[in-house]
Amino acid sequence: MASTDTTKLEVTTREESGSRAMRRLRRSGRVPGILYGGDGEPVAFHVDARILRNTLAHAHAVVDLAVDGAQAQPVMVKDLQRHPVRGDIMHADLIRIRLDVAVQTTVVLEIEGADEAPGVAEGGVLSQETRELNVEALPGDLPDVIRVDVSAMQMNDTLGLDAVTPPPGVTLIDDPENTVIATITPPTAEPVEEEIETETELVGEGVTQDDTVEEAQAAGDTGDEAGQAVGEDG
Repeated sequence: MASTDTTKLEVTTREESGSRAMRRLRRSGRVPGILYGGDGEPVAFHVDARILRNTLAHAHAVVDLAVDGAQAQPVMVKDLQRHPVRGDIMHADLIRIRLDVAVQTTVVLEIEGADEAPGVAEGGVLSQETRELNVEALPGDLPDVIRVDVSAMQMNDTLGLDAVTPPPGVTLIDDPENTVIATITPPTAEPVEEEIETETELVGEGVTQDDTVEEAQAAGDTGDEAGQAVGEDG
């Protein structure tokens, strides 16, 4: 659900740049970032990692950002770079916005009713193919998440973008013809035991003297040693 509520975040400008300076900031519990867009100049900043994490966890799309204690301005998260293993925020890109001008961004897509879908009840496998939607809306109308009901999906069904109903004021801008939301497919059949036994027999019957030589060579024998070994076995 969209909300006009905002959360305030205070950051401090930074003069240092470069990888060494960024590592020092992170070791001290700070996250480097950059603010850009709008009519202002780009501003490099750093912020307490814990405060940033908690702010983003409880914030809606819009954050009121105060730089060095100045008057807060509305911003949105443009990009977050995270540690590949720990998931910690390594760098934050924030962009200035106007509350009366529509923006384009992504919103998380969640599916509902998967357990009630007839295709799933029949043993089908439900796959969510799209997990984020590209949308356009005023910042105050941006939802935290968009949900779609899949409870009516049958076996072999494909759910497209036309099944998603965006909240008021939100426009979906993905290509409806090429956006697949979810599918239900039959489970992959495992080979029966008789087929496995037949394949094993065919493999055994197909072994030739050349195959035996190749196996001996693979074990570390030279060509001559491999041929001698085959002769002795014969």
